[in-house]
Amino acid sequence: MNMFSSAAIAILVTMLLVLIRAFKGPTVYDRILAANSFGTLTMLLIAVNGFLSERPDFLDIALVYALINFIGTIAVSKFVHFKDLAPPLPNNDPGDI
Repeated sequence: MNMFSSAAIAILVTMLLVLIRAFKGPTVYDRILAANSFGTLTMLLIAVNGFLSERPDFLDIALVYALINFIGTIAVSKFVHFKDLAPPLPNNDPGDI
């Protein structure tokens, strides 16, 4: 068993622990953090798999996955905080001038 196989096994064990944290909670922010961590670990697993299969072009896929994970985490955090993804509408009350 080489170093990359050991790294893949360690990543899979860590992914299992993160899934446990995602289901147990206790707050929604813990679940968001667990989902973000799971996405990061998935990106690492894709990269390690690319090295194991001697296909370094998997790194490009891992980078795209990391960007999608980041944008998704920001969107979910904004939705949880504001209960809406749209920007707030300006107040057009004439008495505000």
